[in-house]
Amino acid sequence: MIVWLNGTHGAGKTTTSKLVQQLLPDSRVFDAEKVGETLMDIEPGLPQTDNFQHWPPWRPLVVETARRVLDYTGGTLVMPMTVLVEQYWREIGTGLAQHAIPIHHFVLHADQQTLRARIEGDTVMGPSRFRLNHLEPYAEASRTWLHKEAEVIDTTHLTPAEAAEQIAEAVQR
Repeated sequence: MIVWLNGTHGAGKTTTSKLVQQLLPDSRVFDAEKVGETLMDIEPGLPQTDNFQHWPPWRPLVVETARRVLDYTGGTLVMPMTVLVEQYWREIGTGLAQHAIPIHHFVLHADQQTLRARIEGDTVMGPSRFRLNHLEPYAEASRTWLHKEAEVIDTTHLTPAEAAEQIAEAVQR
């Protein structure tokens, strides 16, 4: 199965995914961003875009990579990855369903003020215009489709460990 941790930058996906992995037996973390990084390394480069998710190969490659890893290892993949375009989420979900791979979809949510403060105060990645620019698209996706498609975990006042415990408990029900 896949435990997908969605949400915008600053919600705690990466940190929480590592903690969820520790709570779920036989699980691994697979960051689909690495698929995007591979596509960005192609020389000469693919057509210019502001987000590798817009490249049509990204979505099926994420599905195929997850499928192949699960075929090889079994268990659970914990996938921290922001997907804010509903069509892209549908493509990934449909692709995984075609391989009978169940998805437990969670959105790590925090209010805009908290997200902005986390991004601006990030001591690892530093403040990032790219990450800040995703706050409004996240808010729009949340209003229109995203929160209806997933179990929402409000991380505004939770530690990553508390969020991970909620997710692990929900998956194991």
